This record gives sequence, structure tokens and C-alpha cells, in this order.
Amino acid sequence: MNHPILDQIQALRAELAPGDAEPALVTAFAAGRAPSSALAELAAQQHRIITSDRRSLLYLAARCADQPLGSWFATLADGESAALRTLPALADATGLDPDTFGERPPLPGCQAYPAQLAWLALNGRPASAAAALVANFAAWGGYCATVGQALRTHYGFPAEACAFFDFFAQPATELEQQASDALGPEPLDPATVATAREYGLLLQAYEHLFWDTLEATAR
Repeated sequence: MNHPILDQIQALRAELAPGDAEPALVTAFAAGRAPSSALAELAAQQHRIITSDRRSLLYLAARCADQPLGSWFATLADGESAALRTLPALADATGLDPDTFGERPPLPGCQAYPAQLAWLALNGRPASAAAALVANFAAWGGYCATVGQALRTHYGFPAEACAFFDFFAQPATELEQQASDALGPEPLDPATVATAREYGLLLQAYEHLFWDTLEATAR
């Protein structure tokens, strides 16, 4: 039998799942039609996003320092650090200077997601933020899996240049279990679930905006 909170997280993930509404740019990558300029911009914007998200997660960890949830947020922050280390190889493969690619100007549509996460770090309910984040991971991971495979199949990228996408493409099952353990043992109350849904809808919308902004920029 599943942990009751794990059931709630999985139900939220299913509710927030994008279904067939895959971003046009992800579909274009899967077909080998996306321009490499979109990938270069992705690497540059992700450098800013990951740097911001890591700070936000550490702030959430500090807010929950005396609770198991604090360690969970800290684990996510460590993951952001690991992902950041994979970006120079991706930037290099797209023709960007690995030492300066993160200095490219921010695109507002791409930076909406980290801005929302920063807001959650300061103002959100940590339990609701955790449930919303882990529910969002499945969509992001699926997009990364698609792009990572496309870079190998259609673009001839080496493994090290695909490592960023491979990192996030891993199933979120373990993180979901860890989140449910950190949030437990009692089920989340209705108000916490409702707030998590509210946060999750915004995160999913800004996730889609990230891809749409890249797609529009690469036209």
C-alpha cells in the first residue's frame, strides 16, 4: 500500500499532467526540425534558471531546517548544482563559449518559472510548494527525455552534451517517495492540497512559457 501522501502527490501529478499539450519546440526537437539556436538559448537561460532555483530551494530548506522537509529541499538544491555542472558541455556543443554563455540577456518568458519559485521560497507554504514541485517534475523530465534522445538521433550530439537532459530525464519516483516521507506521516490537509494545486498550475504554465519563448525566439 502506498504512503497516503504519495497517493496525493501522484494524484496531483496526474491532474497537472500536460497530456497531449506538448510544447511545439519539444515536438520540433523530436522531429529534428528545431534550430540549434534554440538549444543555445536554452543553455544560456537554464544557467540563470538553475542558479536562481538553487538559491530558492536553499531558502526553502532554511525555512524548514528543523523538519525533514528541509533536508528534502536541500537535496533538490544539490541536484541543481549537479545539473549546473553539465551545462558548459551543452553550451560548447551549440557553439557558445562555456565560460561566458550564462551572461546572455535574460528572456522574461524563460525566467517566469524561477521568479515564481523565488516567490514560493519567500511567501509559499513549504508543504504545498514541495507537493507542487514534485508533481511538476514529471512533465519537465519527459520533455528533457525527448530532447536528449533527439540530440543523439537527429543532431549527432555526444553523450556529454546530452548530460543536462539525461540528468532531468530520470524518473521522479524516488523524489516523490522522499517527498512523501518528508511530508508525512499524516495525509496533507485539504487546504495544503488546494494550495499545492494552485502553485502547480502556475509552475506548469510558466514551464510551458519557457518552451514557447524559446520557440518564438528561434524563428
